[in-house]
Amino acid sequence: MIALLNDVADADPRYEDFSVWHYHTNSWWWQHQGAVIRLGHKIEIGLRFDLDGLRIQGAWWYPAPGQVTTFRKAVATEGSGHELFSIIEDLRAKGYDISGDVMKRPPRGYPCDHSCTDLLRHRSLIAAYPLGCDDWLHTPEAVGKVLAAADDLDAMLTWLVRHVNSST
Repeated sequence: MIALLNDVADADPRYEDFSVWHYHTNSWWWQHQGAVIRLGHKIEIGLRFDLDGLRIQGAWWYPAPGQVTTFRKAVATEGSGHELFSIIEDLRAKGYDISGDVMKRPPRGYPCDHSCTDLLRHRSLIAAYPLGCDDWLHTPEAVGKVLAAADDLDAMLTWLVRHVNSST
């Protein structure tokens, strides 16, 4: 994992701030190796090796105080909200699973018929994709697969850094 992340960081300096989670004593941790590449406050790319192969995700989760409010204001704004909606639809079309902490109803103060109601319900946003467990996994080709998936996630993560990133 560390060698993969170093190679990814060498290819793109935006990915230099990474950490690998250490192993624990229970079986889940030694069957799953995880790492994150931090792009902003609570905004990151996650990688996980497990028995199913390599999985990548772009995520804004465990939001800092005020980030959910900032996210919703950006989503409710005509231009930026439709931009994120288009980005999410593009990721879905590419096979990414879109998830996160989602409320059952739209938040107070926003109309139920807002064009981005589904996004307004999010308190976190995750786009995940399994890269698989093919022969390329233990070759230098893995770096290319990770970078290609990171390119897919770039529009969403850039939007989040631009509209939600907070240093508090």
